[in-house]
Amino acid sequence: MKIDRLLGILTILLQNDQVTAPLLAEKFEVNRRTIGRDIDTLCQAGIPIVTRQGMGGGISIVEGFKLDKSILTKNELSNIIIALKGIGSISDQSPIERTLDKLGANTEAVVSMREPIIIDLGSHEETKLTEKIELIKTAINEVKTIKFKYYYDKGISKRKIEPYFVVFQWNAWYVFGFCLLRRDWRLFKLMRLWDLECLEESYIIRDIPSQERDFNAHYIEEINLVALFDVSERYKLIEAYGLDCYQETEEGLLFEMGFMKKDYMMNWLLGFGSRVKVLEPSDVVEELKAEMERMLERYR
Repeated sequence: MKIDRLLGILTILLQNDQVTAPLLAEKFEVNRRTIGRDIDTLCQAGIPIVTRQGMGGGISIVEGFKLDKSILTKNELSNIIIALKGIGSISDQSPIERTLDKLGANTEAVVSMREPIIIDLGSHEETKLTEKIELIKTAINEVKTIKFKYYYDKGISKRKIEPYFVVFQWNAWYVFGFCLLRRDWRLFKLMRLWDLECLEESYIIRDIPSQERDFNAHYIEEINLVALFDVSERYKLIEAYGLDCYQETEEGLLFEMGFMKKDYMMNWLLGFGSRVKVLEPSDVVEELKAEMERMLERYR
């Protein structure tokens, strides 16, 4: 169970009235059963989450829930402090310490500020990520445009945008703004943008359409993968999807799981090399064969 995914799910629930399990599964690139286990874990940590089935149903935090110290248990308060300490790892000028002081001081449930858990959301590029966030925050506060190079699956693109929000979604940091190249609202991943500059150009603040504020708007149908893994890969499967994600057979570990993103699934499978054999679906088998042929051709 990954703490960064749990914090990411909690962030999404705090930012949205309601979300669905398929959307969470897609954004965190896991299956719905894993999301269900994550929701159970958050509930056990004291977060009041409710799920509603059927048409119009979804996952949400109980209406009226507030960060009220008087109704938080010691463990709940401790968990929130841990999360805040992790968020503080990406901002040099964050008011996290003041928030921690307010939560930790003069409460009946005394909580140690020296929790034996560290959450670093900054990644190995923490310094650069912090610099980007601070520069973008300055641009937003001063209503200035920014420009950068963006690296993605279609290549490299030079972009200039009017920034509005720095967003933590789906286990990563993004900037949301109006792209002057595409003349539309866009969400850009911070670790994919480089040569970032804040320009002297000011912009007139636009009204953001309500549908553009829904960062969970994209959904991809589930791909049901059936594969046979070597026993040596047991620990990797357990690490990613838990103890009950496979069945022991004479041939190996029979694994069946739903994936939301095909590209992620393909890259994940290729990382196992010859220690996995995909059984279904047939189109994935053929794509893997073709990719392996291309890989082999590189070494001829």
